[in-house]
Parts: sequence; structure tokens; C-alpha cells
Amino acid sequence: MRAMILEKLGKVTPDSKPLRPTELPDPVPGPGQVLIRVLTCGVCHTELDEIEGRAAPPVLPVVPGHQVVGEIIGLGDGVTAPAVGQRVGVGWIASACGACDRCLAGQDNLCDRFQATGKDINGGYAQQMVIDARYAHLLPAALDDVHAAPLLCAGAIGWRSLRLCGLTDGQRLGLTGFGGSGHLVLQLARYLYPHSEVFVFARNKEARGFARSLGATWAGDTGDEPPALLDAIIDTTPAWMPVLRALECLVSGGRLVINAIRKEDADRSALLELDYVTHLWREREIKSVANVAGRDIRELLDLAVAADLKPETEVFDLEDANRALIQLRSGGSKGSQVLRVGT
Repeated sequence: MRAMILEKLGKVTPDSKPLRPTELPDPVPGPGQVLIRVLTCGVCHTELDEIEGRAAPPVLPVVPGHQVVGEIIGLGDGVTAPAVGQRVGVGWIASACGACDRCLAGQDNLCDRFQATGKDINGGYAQQMVIDARYAHLLPAALDDVHAAPLLCAGAIGWRSLRLCGLTDGQRLGLTGFGGSGHLVLQLARYLYPHSEVFVFARNKEARGFARSLGATWAGDTGDEPPALLDAIIDTTPAWMPVLRALECLVSGGRLVINAIRKEDADRSALLELDYVTHLWREREIKSVANVAGRDIRELLDLAVAADLKPETEVFDLEDANRALIQLRSGGSKGSQVLRVGT
């Protein structure tokens, strides 16, 4: 099968080719697993974290990709569902133990034996992949292959972040960074909290215009002063400085939810500017997001249909995965990139 593999870690630059095209043996599903023919796979900033070493895979080479849409073409021993021929989606969560207190409470994202798709196991930048059958989620017919892919991570982790905000209708929400996840969260917020204003902070002028077109009340640069303080803010940036700026923009008792697997080190010095009175006093809260739970994906897929959620996508061929990653690294992307792998 055709695949794009990560063989060594390194900085993604305009001239780099972080992934190498190759032929791999077709995978075989083990007990409890399903074999998937990959149709599409979304490209995520977490892939940059893997390639550049902030979330390095434990073993190389590995096939990245964790926003996978595909068709079941084989079943391992003991699997009764999903069935051959069904269309499924796979997200960042590849497996968990299923027996610990966290798993039993629906927090399999916090399981000590959590494994990530495209990091701990081979992912969807390939024509086929195997996955624990519990984490092959049936896709609603209303979602097409291209637009379903970003929902499996950008959408699902955005939904988890929005839920962790504890927002009530009418409260103000802020979004720091406006890419693959942010543009979906804005649409979700407008559907779930129709009386809430949404404020967007983004460096890119085009991203700010995009946010306004989707119904943002206000959109400004990261350092701009919003017209009102916010009840909750979701940060989706890879940097530290926006975290400090977001804390300054919260009301008393407001909550900042950081939706990032890793933060880049380039502006770590920004943390030295953390001031208790300015940033943390008056019971402001900081909540991190750890991975994505299986239920987040299932709930988001249902919400996507109900809310008519429309991811903005740009489609690349599998062999153009490096170009998609470089474009994502440049920060000039609008919405989400999706690799078309099969037909």
C-alpha cells in the first residue's frame, strides 16, 4: 500500500520534506481490531508537534494522521461491529484500557494506557490502517468524506474545549487563534448559545475576516483590546503569549481553556511576564485539554449534522502531504487541509 512515513524528527520549513512516500505491506487486523480502507485524512497541527519533536512518536518510522475517514474491509477475531462495508471515522484516540476508573467514567482520554493514532500506532496517511474496533466510529450519511475528516479531531477537541468552558447562553466567548478547530467552535457556539457573543483574536487579517463572515461579533489581533471582558476563552494557538493576553481579557471568575497538545518554546520567555494580579487574581481559572475522548467524537458527529456544521477545507493528494504540512506551518491556512487517499 502507498503511505507517507515519518522517519526522523526535524523542523518543518518551506524547503523541507518531513514525510517520505513509500510502499508498505498491507496491515492485518488483530483481535478486536478492524481493517480500514482510508478515503480521506485530515491534516492537524499535532502532526507538526510530532515531526518537530514536541510530541515525538515513541518509535520511528511511523505513519502519521488521526482524522481518518474510511471503509471497513476486514475484521479481526472477536469483532462483531462495525461491519464490513460500513463507513467509519477515526480520531486521535486509538485505544485505552477500557477497565480503569477513568475509562469507566467516560474519560478514556485520561487513561494511563491511552494510545494516539498516527503517533503510537500507524495512522491515516496511508491507503489502509488497523484500529481498535471500539474507536472506529460510524459516520452519519449526511457527512461526506472530505468534510467529515476535520470533525474527527479539530471538531471533536473543539467540542470538548467548548464543553469545558462551562458557558451558559448569553455569556461572552473568546477564541484565541482561528484555524481548523476555531472556525468549527465558532459555528458550534452560535448553534448552542444563540445569545452569546463570540470574540476572535487572530494574527492573520484574512482569518479575522473569515471569523466575521461566520458570525463573530468582533475580531482583532492577538494584542488588541476587545470591547468587553469575556466569560470564557478557548486558546488554540501553539504559543505562550496569547495565553497571557487571554487571561487579561477574562471577567472575574472567567475560565481559559487551553486546547493544545503542546506549546512551542520560541516565546517561553513570555511566561516570565505572568503577573498574579493582572492574569490570575479574582479567581480566574486555567483548564487544559488532554487528548480527546471517544464520546467527544460521537457527540460531535451528531452535533455536526444537527447544526449543519461546515468545515472549510482544502484538498490535497496523499503524495502532497508535505506541501499541506508546510502550508499549515506557515499559518496562512483557512480552515482545514484534507488528504484525499482513496475513492
